[in-house]
Amino acid sequence: MQNNKTEDIAEDVYAGFVRSLFNDPGILLIGALCHGLIGFLVYFASREPIYLALAVAMLAAGLYRYYGIRKGQRIGSFDNADAAKRWERYYLIGGTVQAFFMGLFCFVSIYFKPNVFGESAAIAVIMGSTVTIVGRNYGSKRMVAVQALAAVLPIAVGLMLKGDINNFILGLYIVPFIFVITRMARHVRTVLFNAITERKLSAELAQRFNRALNTMSHGLVMLDPHGKVVVANAEAANLMLVQSPDALLGRSVHSLLRRGVAGGMLAYKDCRYVEAQLTRALREGRDRKVLVSFSNGQHYEFSAREGSQELGVITFEDVTARVEAEEKIRFMARYDSLTGLMNRAYFNEMVRGSMAGGNRERLCSLAVIDLDDFKSVNDTLGHPVGDGLIYAVGERLAAFSAEGVYVSRFGGDEFMLFFDQVEDESHLAGVLDSIFASLQGDVDVAGHMLRIQASGGAVLARADTGDVDDMIVKADLALYKSKELGKNGWRLFEASMDAAFRNKQLMKADLRSAVEAGALRVVYQPIVSMKTMRIASCEALCRWDHPELGPVSPAIFIPLAEEMGIISDISSFVLQAACAECVKWPEQITVSINLSAKDFRSSDVVRKVRETLASTGLKPARLEIEVTETALLDDRSQTRELVEEIRALGVRIALDDFGTGYSSLSYLHKLPLDKVKIDRSFLCDVPQNPRSLDLLRGIVDLTRTLGLTVTVEGVETFEQLKVLSQQLHPDLLQGFLFGSALSASGIETMSAVTWPFTADMASLAQNARV
Repeated sequence: MQNNKTEDIAEDVYAGFVRSLFNDPGILLIGALCHGLIGFLVYFASREPIYLALAVAMLAAGLYRYYGIRKGQRIGSFDNADAAKRWERYYLIGGTVQAFFMGLFCFVSIYFKPNVFGESAAIAVIMGSTVTIVGRNYGSKRMVAVQALAAVLPIAVGLMLKGDINNFILGLYIVPFIFVITRMARHVRTVLFNAITERKLSAELAQRFNRALNTMSHGLVMLDPHGKVVVANAEAANLMLVQSPDALLGRSVHSLLRRGVAGGMLAYKDCRYVEAQLTRALREGRDRKVLVSFSNGQHYEFSAREGSQELGVITFEDVTARVEAEEKIRFMARYDSLTGLMNRAYFNEMVRGSMAGGNRERLCSLAVIDLDDFKSVNDTLGHPVGDGLIYAVGERLAAFSAEGVYVSRFGGDEFMLFFDQVEDESHLAGVLDSIFASLQGDVDVAGHMLRIQASGGAVLARADTGDVDDMIVKADLALYKSKELGKNGWRLFEASMDAAFRNKQLMKADLRSAVEAGALRVVYQPIVSMKTMRIASCEALCRWDHPELGPVSPAIFIPLAEEMGIISDISSFVLQAACAECVKWPEQITVSINLSAKDFRSSDVVRKVRETLASTGLKPARLEIEVTETALLDDRSQTRELVEEIRALGVRIALDDFGTGYSSLSYLHKLPLDKVKIDRSFLCDVPQNPRSLDLLRGIVDLTRTLGLTVTVEGVETFEQLKVLSQQLHPDLLQGFLFGSALSASGIETMSAVTWPFTADMASLAQNARV
């Protein structure tokens, strides 16, 4: 800051004030000529030599001051306060000299050599000069003071020295004008100072706003009440392919979007849709977001909202990376990683949606295709070759995918097809015959010539009466019939096959009796630590040994239990048994229990867990509850509350079979999870398929970034284990490579074993298996 006598002003403002003193020197030249002319007129009127001398002196002083200001204009530097001070002093010299001779002229004409015309001329000189004192010299307080004194004081003194009371009073009356002039100059200076300061602040604010605006990663435009652009930033100009944001000013939203259409970046129908959405948002004053995909592969999210003072604001952000990530996750959740076909969950979703629309009386068909003797391919040639065969079949079936025709890999070597509209049985027969004909022939997989042979089953149903699950069951029954009749063909479901449903009902009754009698048993699948290669945990699995049918697969009786509504009873049994056994195991081993979606439909699940922990004495940290994606989809808010209550007990929470359903990132982000179990389908072809490896690596990295423990399921070969240990490094492993499910005593026996197996360890594990 520069201290300029009584007030503090910024150095640049002070320098500006001084610079203003050197503006427009032509006025001084006119003043000098006028002063000299008046002096000569008074001389000719009075013939007093002193007036001639004063005329010459005033003319010379005025010219001296004029040329001094011209010099300041040419070579003056006002870049800093010191330079400004020097030039202010220079200005004061010329101004003081000129003011002195003007004041002397007035004093002489009023008192020393009184002259009537001289007095009038003196008053004229002072009146004309007084106006310029404020208007020209406000930038220098000292110059104003000197000229005010030199102009007014000589007149006042001359009048008071005349001796009579009237002139004396008149002289006193004139003296205050000195203060009036200085106050006026100070007021002008203050007003200009405030204006300059505000302008400076406004300029700084505008500069900051402009910097912030043009360094935003988002594009932004602001619209006036007429829909014209009044503000735009550099990112907006970049998107619209113009060199400067100024080129966008005055344009409408319509014209901006039409530039995208003209450049081939945006389709015309998309242009109309985006314009309608943004205009509606601005008109209604509500935030609205619109995702726009451009022809170059970029994705932008446009947001519109009403700003202050009736200004509309439109921002847009490049969300290409986010959209691609979401598409990748969505693809992983909906499609099979090996074949690229729909997975089971997405297929069911699409079929249900398709059957719910259209003509409700039309015929629909569902067909299941299963490879014959596929197990022998895996057993003799290995899983990689088997995967190659499945991929080849998937490729041939994918060729039939079209509007109204869905193709899915249901799992393993099973494929499912849905036809949204079929005319009759003969029409369906023609379609399936062509599909089976396309599957015929040999395929080269890793140097092995394999012949594709498949069996199929199909069912016809009206859209209004058909049920997807029921159709799948009937198609499976037809498939089983086809295999019974010699394979390598397909069969249509017939009413006679309905006997299978009666058998199902009998099995339901037997299952209910087994649950009520406590005839189920629990076995435990080892979960091995990647770091120590020892059992760190185990998953409790329920088994049912039917008195007539023998062991019944969980894949059969668990869905039956869910259908019957007794799955919670089974969950309670497994929970109680597993916790009771886990207490007996070494302290470092935990147990994991999978609760069904129906378990989370009631708050009783929290009570059951709490009471089981209390009755068995198991520490909560040794219990892990696995939550399926089905449970999350049923009622997300209620499930979250129940999961949080269970976790509050100290129990760990795991998301089971991640990737088999609609695996949303929101689960990982919002739910209180401790662990994610990645489904075996992501691992099956990892050693041979770099794409599968990349997908699995992405999931592992994403999960670990969120601070969650990672378990990879389905580890069946040493090749898979090698890839996991060398490239992915998950926390835990689970699969048949470490043995099949064990009894509770088997887990206790194997707790000290370190994998990979030696021959003795393998024998020990075999004896402990169920």
